[in-house]
Amino acid sequence: MKATKILMGLTVLLLGLGSCKKANSDVDPDTGNGSAIGEVSGIWKKGSTQIIKGDIIIPEGQSLTIEEGVTVIMDTLAKPEIIVKGNLYAEGTAEFPIKFSIAEELRTEKNKFGRLWGGILAAPSCSELLLNHTVIEYAGSTTTAASTSVKMSLYKAKSGENLPAIWFSNVNGKLVVSNSIFRNLQEDCTYIEGGKIIFSHNQFYTTGLTGGEAINIKSGCLADLAYNLVYSTNTNALKLSNSGDRNPQTFVVAYNNTFINTGWRRPTAKGGSIWVEATVRVNLFNNLFANTRFGIKRDTKNPEDARSLVGNNLYYGQSQLTTDQFQPSKDIIAGTDDIIGKTAGLNDPKFLNYPVTNPVDNPDFNMAWNFHLATGSPAIGKGKTEFFRHHAAGLNINGNLYASPIPSSFIGAYGNN
Repeated sequence: MKATKILMGLTVLLLGLGSCKKANSDVDPDTGNGSAIGEVSGIWKKGSTQIIKGDIIIPEGQSLTIEEGVTVIMDTLAKPEIIVKGNLYAEGTAEFPIKFSIAEELRTEKNKFGRLWGGILAAPSCSELLLNHTVIEYAGSTTTAASTSVKMSLYKAKSGENLPAIWFSNVNGKLVVSNSIFRNLQEDCTYIEGGKIIFSHNQFYTTGLTGGEAINIKSGCLADLAYNLVYSTNTNALKLSNSGDRNPQTFVVAYNNTFINTGWRRPTAKGGSIWVEATVRVNLFNNLFANTRFGIKRDTKNPEDARSLVGNNLYYGQSQLTTDQFQPSKDIIAGTDDIIGKTAGLNDPKFLNYPVTNPVDNPDFNMAWNFHLATGSPAIGKGKTEFFRHHAAGLNINGNLYASPIPSSFIGAYGNN
C-alpha cells in the first residue's frame, strides 16, 4: 500500500510538471529550432525554424522577440492563431528577413489567397508590436466557434469572420510595421482599432479573394503611412474611418505611397484606392495613383472631418474609364496642386520597369517590376515636403526609436534611381 501511494504521488507530480511545461520548450539549444503550441515568450534565435502546431499565446506582461532570419511555419491543418496579450518584436533585417509562412510545398497557385492559418491578433493588453523586415503570407483563415480569438472575444469575436494578417487594438499602444511584405492573404492585410502607428516602406500584393484592404483603420488611431506600395488589392488600398467610438479621433497622415490597380476586383461603391468616412481626419499628400478604380473617395452620407487636407497627388489612367473615375465630384475628393488630366494616358509616371497596360484585375505580382521613376517623370519634383507628421520624433519600441520617414519632393513611394 505504501509503495502504491508513492507511485501515485510520483504520477501526479509528473503530470503537474507536464502541464506547466512551456510551449516553446521543445527547442534544440544549439540551433534554436523548435515547435510551439500554447504560451510562448522569450527569444526565437537568429536563423532558426519554428513549427507552430496550434494556437500560441504571448501572455500579458511578457514578450516574444523574433530575431533576424527566423522562419515560422504554420500547421495548415490546425490553422493557428498568434494571440499577443503581451508584446511581440519581430526584428528582421534586409539580408535576413523574418517569414511567417506555411510549408514550401503548399505555397501553390491553389493556395494563392491563403486562408491556411489565422493571423497575428494583438489584444488590448498588447502595448508594443513591431514588425521590421518581416514577410507575412498565406494567412487569413476563417474563424469558427472553436477559435481561440472567438473564445477570448478578440477581433470581431464571432465565427465566420475572415481574419486579418494583423489586428491591433490598444488605443494607448504602439504599432510599427516597416520594410515588410504582406501577400497571399484572404482578406484584410491589417485591421487597426487604436494606437500610435507607423506603416512605412511596406509592400502589399496578391491579397483579397472577395474583399479586403491593405490598411484598414478605425477610431482611436494616430497614424503615419508612408512609402508603401499597394498593388491590386481587392477593395481599397487604404480604408480610413473613425468608426468605433474610441478616443482619440482617428487622424491619418498618408504620404508618398504608390497605389497600383486597386479596387477593380470588387466593383462596388467602396472598391477603389483610398476610402474616407465617419469623421476621420486625413492629410493625404504625394500619393501616386496608377490605374486605380476611383481617386480618393468619401462616404457622402458620413464624410471625413472638414479639417482634412489633400494635395500634390498624381493620377494616371491608361483607359478613359479609369481617367473619368478620377475626376473630382461630390464623392471624389479634389486636392490642391494635384496632377490629374481628363484624357487617358496623360501623366504617365514612367515607372522604370512596370507595364502600365497590365490588366487592372490581375492580382499576380512580378518581383522583377521596378516602381522607381525614370527621368522625365511628372512625379519628380512635384511633392510637398513640409507638413505635420504624428511621429516625426519617433516611437520608442523595445528600447529603439522608430520615426515616421521624412517626406520627399517626388510623388509616390519611390523616386528615381
